[in-house]
Amino acid sequence: MVQVDVFWSFAIGAGFAASASRQLETEEKPFESRSFIYTLLWLSIFFVPSGATLLWGFPAWETMQVGTYDTIPAWLVALFSGTNVTQGILGYWIAYRFIRNGKTYAANLMWVIGYFLMFFILIHGWDGTGYQRFFYCGTSWSGDFTSWVKGTFTLFSPVAWLVSPVAITLAIMGVILMPFLLKWMNMFIVEGKIMEKEGDRVYPVVPLGLLDFQLVAFGGVVGAAIVSSILIHLLGWILGFIVFSLIAYFVFLKENGILYNMFHRNA
Repeated sequence: MVQVDVFWSFAIGAGFAASASRQLETEEKPFESRSFIYTLLWLSIFFVPSGATLLWGFPAWETMQVGTYDTIPAWLVALFSGTNVTQGILGYWIAYRFIRNGKTYAANLMWVIGYFLMFFILIHGWDGTGYQRFFYCGTSWSGDFTSWVKGTFTLFSPVAWLVSPVAITLAIMGVILMPFLLKWMNMFIVEGKIMEKEGDRVYPVVPLGLLDFQLVAFGGVVGAAIVSSILIHLLGWILGFIVFSLIAYFVFLKENGILYNMFHRNA
């Protein structure tokens, strides 16, 4: 989705840098590193084409029920395609700077924050209807289109969406995209472990393994986004954000928090 991919791209870039944190600690030219090259390859070969396909095939869904073929300007298409790469570069560079400054935990938090913002937009959006917009595909298998109407969401909507053209398209894309993403990130994690064993440097913070990564990115972060949305619905934007931030910091992020211990446990 246009509103979401900017954060996912950032998280992907930061995730690649974090997976190669051991190697990047002494890397003086990050944009010439292998991990950066693989970041660009994944973004350009897989991420940009997938976004373009969804925007062309399902413009209303890809814009969270905001745009159509008739209303989406050409410059938005170009901007969307470009930011799917540039934001990944930004995420990689910021994470790299943290790594070089000895703040590897902060570097890992960059991809966590990126995934959180991504799922927060999907779940809450800007008006509390993000999940309703996500679970609606106005394009039928016959090609007919029906615009989304606010307030029409039911418990059956996600079930109907699962067999929609956009859901099937996403599933096919996921089968192609995700194995390469996980394999390439794991490649740098394994190389880092070998480098650590062969050297005399002990790294206090290292990347999560693939299982823990998926549990955090697609489990814990999704749960956090749901909680934040509920708090905002109950308390309003300002108070809800404050309460959620306090919970996130003291339970997950601070020293001896759940997320803090996960990253340090793997050292």
